[in-house]
Order: sequence, then C-alpha cells, then structure tokens
Amino acid sequence: MTIPSVRIKEFNDRPVNAKGDYLLYWMVSNRRAHYNYALEYAVEEAIKRGVPLLIFEGLRTSYPWSSKRCHQFVLEGMLEQQKIFQKHKVQYIPYVEPQENAGKGLMKALAEKAMMVVTDIYPAYFIPKMQKAFSSKSPCRVIGVDSNGLMPIYAPDRTFARAYDYRRFVQKNVERFFLDRPKKQPYKSAKLIREPIELTSIYERWTIPPLPGKDQMDGFLNNINYLHEIPSGAYVGGRQAALYKLRSFLTEHLPYYHEKRNDAEQEGTSFLSPYLHFGHISPHEIFWDIIEEKGWSPHQLSAKRGGQREGFWGLDPGTEAFLDQLLVWRELGFNTCANNPEFDSFSSLPQWAQQTLLDHSSDEKEYVYELEEFEHSKTHDEIWNAAQRQLKQEGRMHNYLRMLWGKKILEWSASPMDALHVMIELNNKYALDGRDPNSYSGIFWVLGRYDRAWGPERPIFGKIRYMSSDSTKRKLKLKNYLAKYGEQPSLI
Repeated sequence: MTIPSVRIKEFNDRPVNAKGDYLLYWMVSNRRAHYNYALEYAVEEAIKRGVPLLIFEGLRTSYPWSSKRCHQFVLEGMLEQQKIFQKHKVQYIPYVEPQENAGKGLMKALAEKAMMVVTDIYPAYFIPKMQKAFSSKSPCRVIGVDSNGLMPIYAPDRTFARAYDYRRFVQKNVERFFLDRPKKQPYKSAKLIREPIELTSIYERWTIPPLPGKDQMDGFLNNINYLHEIPSGAYVGGRQAALYKLRSFLTEHLPYYHEKRNDAEQEGTSFLSPYLHFGHISPHEIFWDIIEEKGWSPHQLSAKRGGQREGFWGLDPGTEAFLDQLLVWRELGFNTCANNPEFDSFSSLPQWAQQTLLDHSSDEKEYVYELEEFEHSKTHDEIWNAAQRQLKQEGRMHNYLRMLWGKKILEWSASPMDALHVMIELNNKYALDGRDPNSYSGIFWVLGRYDRAWGPERPIFGKIRYMSSDSTKRKLKLKNYLAKYGEQPSLI
C-alpha cells in the first residue's frame, strides 16, 4: 500500500463483501481524476481484490445553499472526468439528481453489490454527517481517505489556535509529509480490470440522465429546482480551467504575489480557491508545479524551524508568501474543522474573543442592518456595497475587501451572533469557495480566531482587531474597482 496510513480512516466496522462485483469509489469532495489519494487507494484495493473499479460522483439538488452557480461549476468538472474515465475504460457514473430525492437509496443500492466503498474525507459542510449516516447503513466496509492537503489532517495531535504554531509544526514535518505526492493518474495501471460492470438493476430503478453538452448546459441547469436562484459566476469549472489559472498565475503574478495580492486594481491572486474547494485541482499539484518550476530542492529549506513566515523555503518573497497561504493558512482551517465539530459556532471562538464580544454586544451602534439589507448592498458604505456586489455577481470577492466586509458586518449587526449568521449565510450562498474550511477561517478570523487581543479596546469590537473603510481607501487604489462594482446610475 503506497498511501500513508495516517490518511486512511475506517468509517464503519462492516466486513468486506467477498462476493462483491466491484470496488466502489464514492467521489464526494475530491472531484478529480488526477493526484487524488482516495482514487489511488480505490484503484489499489480493486487490483488487490481482483475486481473492477466503479466510480460514482453524485450531485444532489437540495444540498445546503444549492444554486445554479455551484451546480454548473461542478457539472463542468464532471464533463471533463467523463471523457477521462471513458478513455481509460474505467466505469464512471456521474449522477445529477433531476429533482429532490430522485436519487434516494441509490448509493445504498450500489454499495449492496460492492466489495467495499472508498470515499473522500472532508471535515466541513454537510459531508461528514452524510457519510456517517451512509456508513451506518452500508452493507459493506466504508473507508475514507484524506486528500485535502499536503499535511494529512489527522497528522497533528491537536487543534492549533494560531497560524504561527501550525506553521512551526509544518516546518518541522516537511520532509515527513510534503515530499510525497499521489500518483497523477493511478487508473492507468495495466493490472486494473476494465471489463464492463453489469448494472441493469440500477438503471432500471433509477433514471440517470446523460450529462448535457456545453450547448445544452443552460437548459439542463434551468430545469433544476435549487434552493437559491443565483446565476453562474465568473469561473468555469474543471481541471483544465484550473490549470489555465495556475499557469497564468505562475507566469504573471507569483513573483509579485507578496506585493499585489491585496491590489484591487491589478489583483495578483491565483483565483484557484473555487477549484481547491470543489476538488478540481489538488494542492499537491499546485505545490509541485511551483517548486519544480523554481528548480527547488529540499536542501534549500532553512535549518530554522521556528514558524517564520519568510525565508523558510529558500525561495523568492512572492513564492514564500503564496506557499504560506496554500500550506499554512488553508490547511489550518482543515485542522480546526477536523478536530472541532462545532467549528462553525460562536462557542468555537477563543474564550477571550467570546468574552470581549459579549462584553460589548450592547454597545450603541450608529448603523444596524438586517440580513436582507446586507445582501442587497443597502448600507451607507460604498466600498462595502461594492464588495458585496462583486460577491453576488461573480461568486468571489477581492482578498483584502473580504476582511473589511466581515469587520463591517460585525460593526453593523445587532449582536456578534447575528454578524456570524450574516457572514456565513452570504458567503456560503454566493461564494464559489464558500462552505469550505478555509472560508470558515476567514469568517471566524473576523471574530478573533487565529488572532490575538488588540488595544486600545474599542466600542462594539472590544479587543477584536479593527478595520475601517477610511484606512482601506488610503491603503488600496479603488477608483476602478468602485467604477466596476459601485452603484450604477439610473438610466431613467
């Protein structure tokens, strides 16, 4: 077995079904055919047990905050995967539920004919509860595999309260975990059985519509009853789109990332967060593409392993800054979600943050807005309104303004609990990278998670770090940004 054991977790204690017809890989969060430990594990088990591999990737209609925006992004990835698996004669069922509950019982029926089920480990959103419920009823063994990041989420033995401490842990364990990577395309193995799997009873009981082509995509998506009517965003889903953005970032922005990631006029970010969230690209692939392009080797690592943000990798400042975001800040969120089931509640904040926010919850507020006013950019602040419009229109928000966006929601809400509810609702509803551990990190950072107490103590914020629109105007060039996302003049 080539998969590190720390990445593998038994979801139930059911026996392997020796009479099973296939090994079932239930693709849930690692929606990719490349650099995927869970897929690699499923391939190895199928070969070991002498059965073909069946891959099932489903898309429910009524998932929390469901919308055309998320559906289209996932579906575009499915179309790419279908071509890949067809080419390599691996049986793949991409199932897009045509209406609510149409797929009820389908996974259980697939599991009844399976020798074993392999699935992804993902510590946030509704996925852990869904997998727990399925595993308790599955007739065969269910194994979860972690392919979320370069650091296995169960490798640390604790939850880290600060990025500094997690960074130090990463630096001390780079050689142990980061220098391995999953295989690019494990299903290319010559030993994998590629005979067609007999699934007549499944297709007779469930209607599994074919995926629409690009020309039929819009009509197909318009016939689904989503929880929210939100149009598509500014991204095309799938690995090829992710690779295009990665290549553009490496050639045009990476050297200046430390300077331009907060530039609203010439934003120098990677734009990869939606692809990471939906699993269309692996963090391993991003990491190795970067360091191989830089001609990096492990001897460049600093001998100092004290949690420093700069100089550890022996690379230029832009690359060091990006790797810190990818390997520290992103994976810190997974560490929190994996170890604290209440990660999305107010009670999960550090005690000092809870106390100072509650101490100031009754402070007088100049402005108080409700969720609907926030959602429709009905505040008095043109910068905040512009950032919210960008989120609604594109499914993303400028990095720095996302922090200001959250701080102002805290300042203008009736209570810190109300502010948390508004941030989660708007972010998860509109952002393509919402509902993600990294996304929750950003929301809870607004309220003090991963931060420290700041002085002087302020009304409403207490000891929570403060941000203002006036300081943002001084820090960022916003003329073009406000022209693009600001309130448009009436044509009447």
